Amino acid sequence: MSSDAVLRVSGNQIIDGQGQPVVLRGYNVGGWMNMENFLTGYPGTESQHRRALLSALGPERYELFFGQFMSTFFAEDDARYLASLGLNSVRIPFSYRHFEDDQRPFQLKEAGFTLLDRAIADCARHGLHVLLDLHALPGGQNRHWHCDNPTHHPAFWDHRHFQDRAVHLWEALADRYRGNPAVAGYNIMNEPADIDGDRIKPFYDRVVAAVREVDPGHILFLDGNRYGTEFAAFRGFEPYGNAVYAAHDYHLPGFGYGGPYPGVTRGTYVDRAQVERIFLERTQFMRDTGTPIWIGEFGPVFTGDPDRDEQRYQLLQDQLDLYAEHSAGWAIWAYKDLGGEGVVSAAADSPWCTRIREVTEKKARLGVDGWGSTDAGVRHITGPVEETFAKEYPDFSPFPFGPLDYITLLVRGILLAEPMLDDFRRCFTDIADDETVIALADSFRFDNCVRRERLASMLTAAARPA
Repeated sequence: MSSDAVLRVSGNQIIDGQGQPVVLRGYNVGGWMNMENFLTGYPGTESQHRRALLSALGPERYELFFGQFMSTFFAEDDARYLASLGLNSVRIPFSYRHFEDDQRPFQLKEAGFTLLDRAIADCARHGLHVLLDLHALPGGQNRHWHCDNPTHHPAFWDHRHFQDRAVHLWEALADRYRGNPAVAGYNIMNEPADIDGDRIKPFYDRVVAAVREVDPGHILFLDGNRYGTEFAAFRGFEPYGNAVYAAHDYHLPGFGYGGPYPGVTRGTYVDRAQVERIFLERTQFMRDTGTPIWIGEFGPVFTGDPDRDEQRYQLLQDQLDLYAEHSAGWAIWAYKDLGGEGVVSAAADSPWCTRIREVTEKKARLGVDGWGSTDAGVRHITGPVEETFAKEYPDFSPFPFGPLDYITLLVRGILLAEPMLDDFRRCFTDIADDETVIALADSFRFDNCVRRERLASMLTAAARPA
């Protein structure tokens, strides 16, 4: 394909080089260039996970593990499989840390680009477009683990230095992939959380201008504020040219703690009508501006309980049907994991899952993964904290999701999770040979994994609508 085949926006559609509409339907490859605790089993943040493994394995075997892991977690077999499902795209979340060290800001590393080059080439061979998603920015653009933030404060918005580094990285990425038709576009920032709401638009203005100076051709995908759910900062302004405003569309019944569907979760009744109402609310800005609708993330967490999982499949089907009705593109979260969400997962008896089983069981018991676990085992801790907040701070409603999410992050995601890193580190201290290290990483190799066939069939049907 030539550079004139680069996808672009025309009105409320994405079109190819021949002017034909393209609805991007695909998967998020989470857990690879941006790792997450509930996807691969460690407690805390990716940086904490890496430090624990470095301490346990030593520098040489640490590099051996991650070299093998990065080679096998997403490779050509994975791209081939995703294409076989009828999907036409993948969104690749990545951390700035693959491209830059905090101790050497603005000094870009070739290793990160090399990983993206390989993934893009693998996907292109199988007809998949790649969306490049900067998922973790310097300083942390939101409060949570998925941008490698060890605190509950998004410092990215407070320091121009962090923003300068993000712009610099995007200039380099745009220069690298300018004219590459396999790249669908640049997802500038995953799930921003600008507490004041007045800094997101100036930053987007700046980074859009910087990227356009280097690469005027590729589509820019721009997540709304409040984790991709709110677009008030853009109202009253002309939409950016050749841009897609990206919404995320998770729903309460699909979370680890989710209740029945239809039914009540955390005091909110959710059925198909409510799912549609929220979808229409989150994408109203796109309809008002006549720009494409694309859902950058959505998807349920499966529990292993047949009745609950049946309800989650129904939630997913309702969402896919809604997207089809509104000609919305989508990228479901997440492709590969330990079995909670992925259509492909490491086997329960794999070397990796076997070695960390005590930790994953303890994680579930203490509910330290805010996304995929519950606090059922620590209600004696969280219950009194919630009651105290309700009594002493009745008007406290912190951005973005209120007091319960605030308490969950601080108590379970930080206070109970960080000490567990010692348990995680001890899982690897007895390793004395390279073969074991390689086998651990190869637990995530495609041909060693298991597949969730029902989910695959649903996505195939949705990717090839009648």
